Amino acid sequence: MNLLLDTHALVWWLENSPRLGQAAGAAIRNPDNAVFVSPVSAFEIAQKHRLGRLPSAERLANDFDSDMEAENFVLLSLSTAEARLAGAMVHTHRDPFDRMLIAQALLNQMTLVSNERLFDDFGVSRLW
Repeated sequence: MNLLLDTHALVWWLENSPRLGQAAGAAIRNPDNAVFVSPVSAFEIAQKHRLGRLPSAERLANDFDSDMEAENFVLLSLSTAEARLAGAMVHTHRDPFDRMLIAQALLNQMTLVSNERLFDDFGVSRLW
């Protein structure tokens, strides 16, 4: 299975937080699954850390690529098709980070690892 981690799932995985869903943790640990992370998460983490809303993520905000390599996570690129889809989605949910991750999961046929039930409205495969 190809997994795309939502930003909170990524942070909770790296922090070994009990907030990470059991099924999500098991799927990330499963060596048969490929785990992808998006540059959208790097942006979201850096911005939230800068604003003081994610103080625990200083290292991740400053060295995202190295941390992903250490975890053997695959860095996903962001395409214009994904950006267009995220911008064109008709839905009241306006969070641009979420919309971009949803678009990436949809267009790359990935399962989005997230606790956000609202994502189900977009038709994305979600695991928690």
